[in-house]
Amino acid sequence: MYTGQCLCGDITFEYDGPIGPITLCHCSQCRRAHGSAFSASAPVQRVRFRFLTGESLVTEFESRPGKYRAFCSHCGSHLFSRVDAIPGILRLLAGVINEPLGKSASRHEFVGSKSDWYEITDDLPQFQKTERTNDPH
Repeated sequence: MYTGQCLCGDITFEYDGPIGPITLCHCSQCRRAHGSAFSASAPVQRVRFRFLTGESLVTEFESRPGKYRAFCSHCGSHLFSRVDAIPGILRLLAGVINEPLGKSASRHEFVGSKSDWYEITDDLPQFQKTERTNDPH
């Protein structure tokens, strides 16, 4: 069982399933949404995700047709993203999970549009775009 919350703590959740591979996305939308060099997210099964508090505070922004980024309307913490094409999967932001995940990041995506001020120095696989066939970006 994993638990998590937004920065202000008004939204809390639990997840009782496996957490997929952590992806570091360097696309311009993720950089803007997170104010950082990349986002760190992992796929989770929507049916195993449950809000404990604050579900009514979740706001979604459609960042491109069919893709939604969910965040806390009080503190602005990003929680997950989802796409209409895969209704059973959420991409949960790794930073909002309370417990240790017991895994490292698995890959860098969209490195073709990464920021010029961040240098990737690890040995993780790098992809110019995305190679995920079951999780369109």
